[in-house]
Amino acid sequence: MENRFVINIGRQIGSGGKSVGEALARRLGIRLYDKELINLAAKESGLCPEIFERADEKESHNRLATLLGYLRAPFAGDDGGASDVLSGDALFKIQSDVIRNIAAREPAIFVGRCADYILRDHPRALSVFITASEADRAARICGRTGCTEAEARQTMAHGDARRADYYNYYSMRTWGAAGSYDLCVSTSVLGIEATAELILRFAAQKLDLKTDL
Repeated sequence: MENRFVINIGRQIGSGGKSVGEALARRLGIRLYDKELINLAAKESGLCPEIFERADEKESHNRLATLLGYLRAPFAGDDGGASDVLSGDALFKIQSDVIRNIAAREPAIFVGRCADYILRDHPRALSVFITASEADRAARICGRTGCTEAEARQTMAHGDARRADYYNYYSMRTWGAAGSYDLCVSTSVLGIEATAELILRFAAQKLDLKTDL
């Protein structure tokens, strides 16, 4: 299909990256895929969604230890057995296949999940990284969860480290580094809607989109 394209969004915790993606999806009239990929991957594989949720953006350096632990105790039960072994490369492959299948049949926006790397050979793909100031990120997290600023900053540090570890492990690129993406932009400068408009203008050029801009 001539109109197939993908926009892949990486983002810092609290940057509003998903909100930017939702704004883009509304303007373009296409679907955004984020947590939905877990249910789709579970349906595709016949595994329960909880297995994917447990493995979602887990630290890669724990994967070898998990496998060794299973090999030492292969009959430890469901909670410590096959689901943990599947929480590494096998689950990543399943999710990757789901992302590729979606991209092959429709235009879409993907948030996270190494989609930019998975779809690196897609002929019409745009990869974007969304960031924001620490103050804005902390305020957004506090507003969403009701936590303290100190707790928000802890969430930011831990969450970004997990995402970087996951992305770097599977893509062999550097999470958040400008060279890993087509465009890096801060929502602290323009806000959510204007950031989405900027990305849309950039996408119109790179992906040859027909828009009303």
